[in-house]
Parts: sequence; C-alpha cells; structure tokens
Amino acid sequence: MNFTPEQVAAVHKANVETLFGLTTKAFEGIEKLVELNLQVVKTTFTENVDNARKALAAKDAQEILAIHASLVQPIAEKAMAYSRHVYDIASETQSEFTKVAEVQLAENSKKIQALVESFAKNAPAGAESTVAIVKSAISAANNAYESVQKATKQAVETAESTLQAAAVATSKAAEQEGATAGAAAKKSTAA
Repeated sequence: MNFTPEQVAAVHKANVETLFGLTTKAFEGIEKLVELNLQVVKTTFTENVDNARKALAAKDAQEILAIHASLVQPIAEKAMAYSRHVYDIASETQSEFTKVAEVQLAENSKKIQALVESFAKNAPAGAESTVAIVKSAISAANNAYESVQKATKQAVETAESTLQAAAVATSKAAEQEGATAGAAAKKSTAA
C-alpha cells in the first residue's frame, strides 16, 4: 500500500498538532506549579514576619514555647496541602498526556488493522499464515497495552491512597507535637 503525498502531509500535520497540544499542556502544568510556588513563598514570608513579631513581643520563654506549639500543626497541614496540590497538578498533566496517547493509539490501531485487512485481501495465495501471525501480533500488542494501562491505573490509585494515609498520619503527629509543646509550655509556666 503506497501513501500519497497528501496522506503523508496529513499525518505529519496531525503529529505536529498533537506535539503542540502536548507542549501546551506541559507548559500549563509548569505554569500552575510556578503559580503555586509563588503563592507559597508569599504566604510563608507573610506568616514568618507575623510569627517573628509575635516572638519578639513575647514576654518570656513560656510564651515563645506557646507560640511555637501553636505553629507546629498548621505547618504540617500546609506542607501536606502543598504536596497534594503538586500531586494534583502532576496528575492532571499526566492525565492529559494519557488521553492523547490513548486517542493516538486507538487511531493507529485502526490504521494498522485497516492496513492488515487490505494486505489480507490483496495477499498472494499461501500468505494466510503470515496474515494470521500479523493479526495475532497486533492482538497481543493490544492486550499488553491494556494490561499496562490497568497496572498504571492501579499504581495511581495506590499512590493516592498512600498520600491520603500520609496526610492523616502527619496531621495526627502534628496535633500530638502541638499538644506536647503546649503541655511543656504550660508546665514551664507553672514552674
């Protein structure tokens, strides 16, 4: 089967458009990360200035310990929220890439199937076993892709549940640390 120059140009154009689309999605993901990081830096700077003012206004060491105790849990929660935002951005970008890959794979699979069917119709006598082997190879490749896709989805689900479990554990640890620091500050004040 020979391709006409128009068909080759159409395939090339489609590939270039796909590349531009993926590049745009990648830049959107990077832009979201930059925006998130700028917001985190601004917020952190403002909070650090406020906390420094509170510490400088403290009348004694116990008050400084109480200020420290009040900051432990929010810091851990913010770190987990930041991690979650980064994960969401990466996941969204990866999802866009996966969608494009799935569409491209489906289109290419149809084209290959049509090519094999065309070859089978026009094949010389005795080529039936070759056609059967090619069809079998295509079927095996499609099955392998589906298996990889299922495994990838399971890995993403596992990563999400692990992230959620880590968030809960970190929050509990921060609460405990805050309570411990608060108790130490109260104990120090009582002494």
